Amino acid sequence: MMNNEWQDEIGVGRLTFDEKGLITTVVQDAMTNDVLMVAWMNAEALRLTLESEQAHFWSRSRGKLWHKGATSGNFLNVREIRVDCDADTLLLKVDPVGPACHTGERSCFFRVLE
Repeated sequence: MMNNEWQDEIGVGRLTFDEKGLITTVVQDAMTNDVLMVAWMNAEALRLTLESEQAHFWSRSRGKLWHKGATSGNFLNVREIRVDCDADTLLLKVDPVGPACHTGERSCFFRVLE
């Protein structure tokens, strides 16, 4: 079950969204602490995530909301949402159901820069 106590301490209204209404969101495996992906949320995606306890994001390329796993079955079940010190980045600690990356890799960070 997701811990929403931070809402009382931080408050969704105190988050800093950018000029496009988005906030950077890092997704981390709650068991392994591996970073799985980085995406963006708007206020509606955050609301849907809080309500459903599954990750929803804003697709910058498609210009619309998306429920991670809705077409692939690779859902991100959210355990906890953390906010950074500047309140301009979110960290979702999740239990992934299947790979997080659209390529089929477990994490989007499977390549090494040489």
